[in-house]
Amino acid sequence: MSYEALQWFKSTYSGSEGGACLEVAVSPGTVHIRDSKEAPSQDRTLRISPGTWDAFTSSLK
Repeated sequence: MSYEALQWFKSTYSGSEGGACLEVAVSPGTVHIRDSKEAPSQDRTLRISPGTWDAFTSSLK
């Protein structure tokens, strides 16, 4: 899947004032994470496995 085709989303807990937000997109076998302040045309993402993402998010609960 191309970077441009990814469907990015922010947490509903993110405020509307901007600032320090992360955006996440999921593609088969990969979770993509980027800084919301980065230009959407730049491919500067952290890519991790779905298992790693699940372990990370579970540790936050």
